[in-house]
Amino acid sequence: MQVTSLVQSILVLVIILIILVILLVLSFKSRAKKAQKKIENQKVEKRPEIDFVKLRKVINNKKSNKEELQNAVDLVLKYYGTMHEKLGMRAHPDADVYMVMLFQLCRHPNTDKKIILSLNNGLEKQNPSYVKEINDALMKGLNSRGV
Repeated sequence: MQVTSLVQSILVLVIILIILVILLVLSFKSRAKKAQKKIENQKVEKRPEIDFVKLRKVINNKKSNKEELQNAVDLVLKYYGTMHEKLGMRAHPDADVYMVMLFQLCRHPNTDKKIILSLNNGLEKQNPSYVKEINDALMKGLNSRGV
């Protein structure tokens, strides 16, 4: 008599466990669907059609005016401002592109301090490990301008 009641109680507990597992799986599926709908409903900000190379050409072009330079700097900081992590103590080779760009911006005939400082401060803020390299590139660019 005791064995049969023990077996019955184990069966009841197994059935309850199966029901709870099914409910848990269904709730995860509904949460996943809700999360997917949220992602689809959120507007994904599209990158402009201008790529990094074109923005660098705008900065390198001596005929670019102040508005074009400021726009290019803003787009660089917004979409391409984060550099690769350092390789130990050495800077990543791709970081040199940003240093050359800052140098070229300092030497540009139509630039002003606001544009230079916006690029400098934006790069330092987004890449705190590269502050020394950014400051070196800024100083080289400013020193090469001549007075």
